[in-house]
Amino acid sequence: MFEHQKNKMDELIKDNEDFRRIYNRHQELDKRVTAAELGTAPMEDLALNQLKKEKLWIKDKLAVFMNS
Repeated sequence: MFEHQKNKMDELIKDNEDFRRIYNRHQELDKRVTAAELGTAPMEDLALNQLKKEKLWIKDKLAVFMNS
């Protein structure tokens, strides 16, 4: 995520509490989605889809920070 803007992302993580909180939530959701998809933490499809939607919504919020 945002690999081509790593320096800006690192700066925002360090200096912006809101960005850091949202970024950490995205990382948490990413781990949960990955675990569900790999079968190490099974969950129902509806729950998985809701996590994916929240993850995408958060990614959009991070993009706003990255592009401002």
